[in-house]
Formats: sequence, structure tokens, C-alpha cells
Amino acid sequence: MSSDLPLSSHATFPLTMTKTIIATTDAPAAIGTYSQAVKAGNTVYLSGQIGLDPANMQMVEGIEAQIHQVFTNLRAVATAAGGGLDDVVKLNVFLTDLGHFAKVNEIMAQYFSQPYPARAAVGVASLPRAALVEADAVMAL
Repeated sequence: MSSDLPLSSHATFPLTMTKTIIATTDAPAAIGTYSQAVKAGNTVYLSGQIGLDPANMQMVEGIEAQIHQVFTNLRAVATAAGGGLDDVVKLNVFLTDLGHFAKVNEIMAQYFSQPYPARAAVGVASLPRAALVEADAVMAL
């Protein structure tokens, strides 16, 4: 590996990036020490959303309803950040039962269009508020 700089030299580059906190009443209020999303430069990091109805902060019932609510909540936060679900480049989905993976794929196709974001689906022992599904995302504007 070659470099134009001697090995003992160090270069510093100023990094000035504004961090903006994103919040909306169209998605559930944070239930812990976190923000709904944080924008840094042209990247937005969306916190995990579970199937809470933002109107009453109650969990919707059933896996299908929770998956829809998760994507509805993510869309609301993405919109508040100045983007949309089509701007999502990475999605992480957490499921307490990986048997629901096919249902996530089916419902996700109603909220995202091709080309789909990169995605991970992870089986977990439990989620906050006894949720069955949670998803977080990274969005590029």
C-alpha cells in the first residue's frame, strides 16, 4: 500500500456536521432516552418503531396490525425528516417469532418499492412493550 504522506505524518480534516433531532406527533413519542430520529449531514438514523398507535400510545393487536403500524410509524418519522420510505437504504427488522418473516415480506412490499433497501431480519427473545416486531432504518436524503 503506498501513500504520498510519510508514515510518520498525520493529516487532519475538519469535520463539521450539524446534528438535527427529528420529532413528530405522527409517530409514537420516544419511551426512553432516545430521539425518534437524528439527521447528520444527508443521513437520517430512524430509531426503532414498534406497533404503538401514536394517538393513544397503545400497542395494536396481532402481528399483521403491528407490522403495518411499524411501517406507518417509520414513514411518519421519515416524512418529518424530509424524506420518505423510498429514501431508506438500510432496514433492520426484529421479530420475536421468525415464523412471521413471510408476513413481514408481504406487508413490507405495500410500503416499499423496488429497489428495496438493504435489510436484516433478526430473531429476538423479546421487545419493548411485548411487541412482536420492531424496525429501525437509515435514510439517505
